[in-house]
Amino acid sequence: MGEEVPEEATQRKYGVKLVRGPFLRLAPHREACDEESFMSYASKLRTDGARLAADLFSGAGGLSLGLEAAGYRVVLAADKDPEATETHHHHFGGLTVDWDLGNADRVERIAKLIADAKIELLAGGPPCQPFSRAGRSKIRDRVRNGFPDPSEDRKHLWRAYLEIIRLAMPPAVLMENVPDMALDREMFILRAMVHQMEHLGYAVEERVVDTSFYGVPQFRQRLILVALRDGISFTWPEGTPEQVTVWNAIGDLPSVEGGWRPKGGADGWAEYEGPKTAFQRRMREGMDEAEADRVYDQITRPVRPDDEVVFQSMTSGTRYSDIPVNLRRYRADIFDDKYKRLDENGLSRTITAHIAKDGYWYIHPRDNRTLTVREAARIQTFPDWYRFAGPPSAAFRQIGNAVPPLLGERLGEAVMKSIAAAEPATLPTAKISTMLAEWFRARTHLSVPWLRARTRWQVISGDILLERLSSHHVQLMWPIAARWEEPADTLAADKDLFNVAAWVDRKKRAERLLKIASHLAKDPEAIRDDQLIHSALGSSNAAIADLAILAVRSESAEDAEEPVLAGKGVLRVAARLNGDPALERRNRMSNGRLSVARIIGDGTQAREAHLGLIELANAVCRPEKPSCSLCPLVMVCLSADTLREDDSDEEVK
Repeated sequence: MGEEVPEEATQRKYGVKLVRGPFLRLAPHREACDEESFMSYASKLRTDGARLAADLFSGAGGLSLGLEAAGYRVVLAADKDPEATETHHHHFGGLTVDWDLGNADRVERIAKLIADAKIELLAGGPPCQPFSRAGRSKIRDRVRNGFPDPSEDRKHLWRAYLEIIRLAMPPAVLMENVPDMALDREMFILRAMVHQMEHLGYAVEERVVDTSFYGVPQFRQRLILVALRDGISFTWPEGTPEQVTVWNAIGDLPSVEGGWRPKGGADGWAEYEGPKTAFQRRMREGMDEAEADRVYDQITRPVRPDDEVVFQSMTSGTRYSDIPVNLRRYRADIFDDKYKRLDENGLSRTITAHIAKDGYWYIHPRDNRTLTVREAARIQTFPDWYRFAGPPSAAFRQIGNAVPPLLGERLGEAVMKSIAAAEPATLPTAKISTMLAEWFRARTHLSVPWLRARTRWQVISGDILLERLSSHHVQLMWPIAARWEEPADTLAADKDLFNVAAWVDRKKRAERLLKIASHLAKDPEAIRDDQLIHSALGSSNAAIADLAILAVRSESAEDAEEPVLAGKGVLRVAARLNGDPALERRNRMSNGRLSVARIIGDGTQAREAHLGLIELANAVCRPEKPSCSLCPLVMVCLSADTLREDDSDEEVK
């Protein structure tokens, strides 16, 4: 139970004056056009040498702004947020539409606009909803076979995005999203997208990036996918030499009290003394000379008197549980991170749309208040001349949902350079997956024989009893362990189990296996279900459950999950293939798993490719003295030259 808050503290009422507005209305850009005049507008820009881009699910235009700084002209944008659309329409020429891309007719119309206008880069961040297992199975089959989804499936907007790519076939595609889109157990959406885009002839690269690596003053991880048509390789941009801190980003902005509003409403401003750092100077670029002494949107929420007392006592290291009990309004065991004063010498926590409703995660480093609209925009790398339509709550929401413009700029530059270089990409995922699956099928003896088990219990038994034993002991003991096809078989043969375990000093593992068997014997069907097996085995055995699911398919094809495993040595193989040793040391739950997914693909051979990857890690691509000459992927391995053994090494059968 959490710590009790005294009744008098919970009943104390504090009023805070409600301050509305100012409400900002933004006129359309002077070069804004409608659908009828769009083609002539795009044609004129192309004639003048412009490289055109489109931004779908564009929000307030953070990605658009970055792409324009990189040298593209964003001439087409779509979103369903009215205030965000108004903001984008004000800052960018061309066609900005308030369209629902879940509508099949809208998808076809916007794809035709992209194709007819000869847009070179399609960018966007489609939201991704969760799927039922049955829904995943149906959509996976359509994607794998290259069939467009029926219109009702386009409510999943990533499918609409894929359909637009298929219809328009732009030279380059850039997608941004939260890492959660990719890093579920199966990585279903990402694998499906990569499979479909490779089928269309794109070379695809994806990575989870920390935006601070590119000069954004916050810890903000995003999944980035880049696909270049005609098999052109994409090279990721290099990072900045130093991180930009919170105070480096906002330290020049004038101090204000909570709830402060300037005179003049939406046109009001705070007095500004000037920038002090390179980042601040960049944020001031583009301001009219007549406005050099002012800053707009330096407005924030009012602060309750009791909150102000709490803020005064806080440092960047203070947790909510450190706050005196009589000053708390929430349970400390549930809301231990409810309040967060930003560290002026570090990075901000991720600016999200949540800031529109609750600013307690973003308390100013020095002032006893939450961040202003302009400070949040600075941390997202929006320049000071960039304004946001609607009331402050809408501005906060638009800022939190945006792609940091500085990230968009670096990615846009990298896309442009990669297209100019036109270097051919390595083999597509489908080819690598096929090579690995064929190698696995051809092997007569496995170093991990339970990868070909008939039942999931055999997989569980083999992995617990025999993992990391010598090849000699595995080949000797596996035929015995394989006789126990179900938990009841193991319970009935407990004496044999302990005798076998004693040969290799694995009594504790035998006890562990017997305990699991005793539990599962009460519900033997649990291990046949892709969902129940995890609860049946417990969180400490999650990796073994995933291996059992992968090695022995569910009796129902609808339930087939095919999780992406990051253990069993597969990260080592991925690291060596990519020439990136860091993948093996870290990123088990992000870029490491992405690399594994790229090797196994999402085609019909993905499961056997994944099993082959595990076998490869154990039999060939070993930690010491790998047998590179026996590896089916040696021709695409970036580390082969430094790892290759002498051809006289004994072949692994």
